[in-house]
Amino acid sequence: MGGVVAFAVEDGEAEEGTPVPPGGRIAVLRGFYEGLEIPVDRDWLVVGRGRGADLVLAEPTISRTHAAVGYEAGFGFFVQDLGSTNGTLVNGDRQKRCALASGDEIQMGRLRLRVTLPGEGSCSTGT
Repeated sequence: MGGVVAFAVEDGEAEEGTPVPPGGRIAVLRGFYEGLEIPVDRDWLVVGRGRGADLVLAEPTISRTHAAVGYEAGFGFFVQDLGSTNGTLVNGDRQKRCALASGDEIQMGRLRLRVTLPGEGSCSTGT
């Protein structure tokens, strides 16, 4: 079921040259990649099983370009579903786009992730 994990590492810059706050990361809680941690070091990080994703995970229950974790100045960190088949859940609720806070859980297919972020905001607070 599992396979190779690949992701491109580039310096992340948010809109208008605002740097992405350091310290953000995604940890895989469940699935073949359990224990893997990925830095959120750019303003747009696409997660999927296809070659077009920045973080490629060979997980059959996620789409080729499933969702993106990003950062926008004035908004903060967010997750955005990219039209995936199985959807993207944040803290158990299906979301198209959602502000993230440290400790939030993102589910894509059978893949469950926890985010650690230096900012505020959360879908669970009504965002």
